[in-house]
Formats: sequence, structure tokens, C-alpha cells
Amino acid sequence: MERTGPPARFTGVVAAFAAALLAAGGLTALAPSAVAADTDLARNGGFESGLDGWSCTGGSGAAVSTPAYNGTSALKATPAGADNAKCSQQVAVQPDSAYTLSAWVQGSYVYLGAEGTGTTDVSTWTQSSADWKQLTTTFRTGPSTTKVTVYTHGWFGTPAYYADDLTLVGPGGAPAELPAVPAGLKAGTVTASSVDLSWTGSSGATGYNVYRGGTKVLSVTGTSATVSGLTASTLYEFQVAATNSAGESAKSAAVQATTTAGGGGSEGGGLPAHALVGYLHSSFANGSGYTRMADVPDSWDVIDLAFGEPTSVTSGDIRFKLCPVTECPNVESEAEFKAAVKAKQAKGKKVLISIGGQNGQVQLATAAARDMFVSSVGKIIDEYGLDGLDIDFEGHSLSLNTGDTDFRNPTTPVIVNLISAVKTLKAKYGDKFVLTMAPETFFVQLGYQYYGSGPWGGQDPRAGAYLPVIHALRDDLTLLHVQDYNSGSIMGLDNQYHSMGGADFHIAMTDMLLTGFPVAGDQTKVFPALRPDQVAIGLPASTQAGNGHTSPAEVTKALNCLTKKTDCGSYTTHGTWPALRGLMTWSINWDRFNNGEFSKNFDAYFGG
Repeated sequence: MERTGPPARFTGVVAAFAAALLAAGGLTALAPSAVAADTDLARNGGFESGLDGWSCTGGSGAAVSTPAYNGTSALKATPAGADNAKCSQQVAVQPDSAYTLSAWVQGSYVYLGAEGTGTTDVSTWTQSSADWKQLTTTFRTGPSTTKVTVYTHGWFGTPAYYADDLTLVGPGGAPAELPAVPAGLKAGTVTASSVDLSWTGSSGATGYNVYRGGTKVLSVTGTSATVSGLTASTLYEFQVAATNSAGESAKSAAVQATTTAGGGGSEGGGLPAHALVGYLHSSFANGSGYTRMADVPDSWDVIDLAFGEPTSVTSGDIRFKLCPVTECPNVESEAEFKAAVKAKQAKGKKVLISIGGQNGQVQLATAAARDMFVSSVGKIIDEYGLDGLDIDFEGHSLSLNTGDTDFRNPTTPVIVNLISAVKTLKAKYGDKFVLTMAPETFFVQLGYQYYGSGPWGGQDPRAGAYLPVIHALRDDLTLLHVQDYNSGSIMGLDNQYHSMGGADFHIAMTDMLLTGFPVAGDQTKVFPALRPDQVAIGLPASTQAGNGHTSPAEVTKALNCLTKKTDCGSYTTHGTWPALRGLMTWSINWDRFNNGEFSKNFDAYFGG
């Protein structure tokens, strides 16, 4: 959120053995020792049995019927973020033997290769192939090599590629054995809608299937997973099985976990079924003019006071004062302001202190800053009789240290301390405490592609940095309203980029929050879906308020798609959410300046 104009923000195994017994004139001679005949060793190389035998990184692969080079199926794999959509299988081979690897492919930058050969690993690729093209390479195994991994992959930032009829021809090795049954399955973090699971790796495993109540719900390559989309206050039972090219092991011993009660005001924090949220310029003025609290129209259900700001970036000492008379000649007195807050609350409205904004950088890097944050924010809430807190950290307030790669277990101090501080405030004020957040898309949805500095470094450490905060506080969170404005293009769950200004952007960005998504393309690290009553769409109230203004007609299309599954355009959502909480805007002031266009459209849609 900004004080002035918008800133410019912001990429068929058959192994044949033959022995000849020669007999002549009663004399019998044995032929030389039998050797394995050359045959196709790849399992399900035509993908006629789905992905059986194959493992694709980040859940990037799927068997599709069109296009197919031969038969009825082919592989489709889609790169996303730091994931190049590698699909592989391990094959048993003979030492010191020659092999030919071949596949038909289609797409841009498609690779075919073999690794673990014991000699020189090989690969071949095509830069661009609109039609099916055959790739072929050869290799010889090392003197002690008994298995190799064959694979295909695409390239970062490119569209999906296709592969079919992959073959590995040469002498077969000993058949693969089933992997051991996974051990040590345990439940970790449990929320109202998700359970984190982990287990000990199994010898010979190339992947794992996760089961909930006997039904497979996830396939992962690592030894942890988050099962999401669960119901609050419900007992669930989980098992895991190991997989490799030979098939699937028996299931592990079961572990049980009960989801939490839902928090975040399972009653919606006292909000109406559909709420309108707006920011009120209380501590400053800009081109929209100052609006007194008593003059805020009754359409607004949540009023965020903009802004509480720190005395310095790292102090944690948050201060809030009304706009000075020199800047806002029509500002009310402190007493009048407090009385107006109470009057709004008497009508069922919620008034929150919003911390941060464009200029209010807050970095709780130390325990002292964390404790000062708790103390100073508590004083503001108490002095003005407020209902809770809105976190609007922008800019460089939140970023992830190098090596902090799991949003479920953050280690960066500014992240850990913020989570701790907010939990302390929630514990102090109890269940009626309203907690909202207004991150930018860069800090949330961009996490589908990039998280922090990335596995190899070099990425913006702020990418996806809100995700650990949202996840840790999801059971305390009343409302998340991501700013769908002042944003670059963001990749949605359809692996297409979406841009501001129309219904499509809001549909795709909101669908991500209500569906959940793998962080940085890692299917073992899935950010679980939020409840629809915890989500509102953030938009600018007018063209002057921020980049990405969306006309009322396009806002209505977005709401229709998300709540009724009509007017969806080209994007297909993963559900229908009539309980979507509502809309947020920057700002109440700009909406009044624009003759109430934003709030009038909301009232007309939801019958306010």
C-alpha cells in the first residue's frame, strides 16, 4: 500500500537366455556360456500405463492421449520455476555392455539422457521440434555397473514437452527388487486443513506413495509430504509405501493425526459472510484527501488504519498518530477519533491497526525487536480500543536467509520473530482478536516458481517470503487479502503467466490460495489451501490508487467464476467457493474520491 501514486514494482522388460546343447554320434558338447540377448529394457516406455515405472520431479509429468506418437498415450511434462520437469526411471543393466537409448519427442529444448553409467553419462537434445522427432544416444556401462537411470527433461521457463516410445536396447540385468517398507512414519505440524508427514527412506526406493485412509493421495520423491485439503477437528490415518521400477512395497505402519479446530475465527472473526475491507489514510494525506473516521461509509466491514510505522527499520517500536493538522486540516481530535471507532464497532465493524505499508519497513531481526513489537502494538490496540492487527509488510521487511528452503520450518530470524510476536498478541487478546494480512503477489503466489534465494542461490530472497508466516499463523488468521496490484506477471496453477487489470488475474491468483500449490515446484513441500472464508481479493479502488485497477464489470466476472464457476474465461479453477469472504481495497479514501464505485459494486453484488 502506498501513500502517494503507485510505485514501479517489479521470470517390455524381457531378458532372453539361450544355451545350446550339441549332440552328434553319441558325443555331447556344451556351447559357450549363455549371454543376455539385446532387448528393450525400459518399463512402460510408451506411457500406455500412465506414469507406471516413472518418477517426475515436482509432480510435473502426466500421461496424455494427445498428442501421442504411437499408441494411445504419451508423456507430457511441464517445467515450472527451478524445476525442469525431469522424468526418469532406473533400469537394471549388465556391466561392460553397450546400450542404445532412444525416444520420440516434441517441444522446445527437450533432453534425453542416461546417468550412472559408470563410464561417461550421455545426453542429447533438440532445441525446437513442433512435430515428433527421434532422439538417440549410446553408451557403455562400467565394469561394475548394474543399473542406470534414463530420463527426459525440458528447460526452465519453457512450455510443456512431450515424449513417447522411449526404449533402452541392450543386454538385461538382474530384475529389480521391490524396495523395503518405509519405517518411522510420523506426523509433524498439524493445522485445521493439513498434516505434515515424514518417514525414513527405504533402500532401493525411487519414490513414495502417501495414503490417507487407504486411498493414495500423493506421490513424492523425498521422505516428507504435506497432505492438505483436510477437514478441521477430524481424525485421519496415514500410511506410506516405497516405489521403484519393480513396483510398490507394502504399506508402512499407520499413523493417526487429528486436525485442529480451525482457529482464525472459525466464525470468521465476527465478520459478515461477505465482507468489504478498506484502508483508511489515518496518519497521512495524499491526493485522495483525508477522511474522518466518523465519515467512513457503513459499507466497510473492516477498516484498516494506515499506518503504524516503526521508529527505525530494526527497532520493532511501532508508533501511530493521527495526521497532523498542517497536513490534514480537517483531521478530528484524538477524542473524536476514539469515539468514532467505538461507534463503528457498535455497528459491528472491525477497526484494525495496519503495520507497515510502502514506507514502513519492519525487520524483527532480534528477540528485543520482537518483544518491543508486541509491547508497542499492544499499546496502540489498547489506546484506541482496536479489534486487532493487519500485517502489511512490504519492500524489504521480509526476506529469507540462504539455506532457509522449507516454508514449514523457517529459520530466518525476521520470519521466526514475526510469527512469535503475532502468536503472543493473539494469546493476549484471545479468540476475538482479528488478524489480517495484505502481502504482495511477489511474496505469496510467486512462491509457486521461486522460494527465497533458491537451491543454487542468486534468486531474490524475498520471493515467497510471506508463505512461512501465513502457514504458521493459518489457524489464527482471520483474513488474507493479497494485493492483486502493483504486480508483475505471475504464473498460475495452469503454468501460464497472468497479468493485472482483468478478471483472469484475480481468478488465477485466488485459485492458488484456495487450492494450495507446491512451493518452488517441489511436490514434497505443498502450501496447503486456505479456507474460502479466510480469503478476500485485494484491488485498487480507482486508477489513481494503484497499478492494476480492475473495472467493476471485471470484478464481477472474477467473483462469478470463483463463487459460481461462471464467467471464468480461459482459466479453469480447481473448485467453486461460494464462501469466499469478499474484497479488500486500497483505499477507502480513494473510493470516496471515485464516487464510491468500488464499494457500490460490492454492495450490489452481495446485496449490501
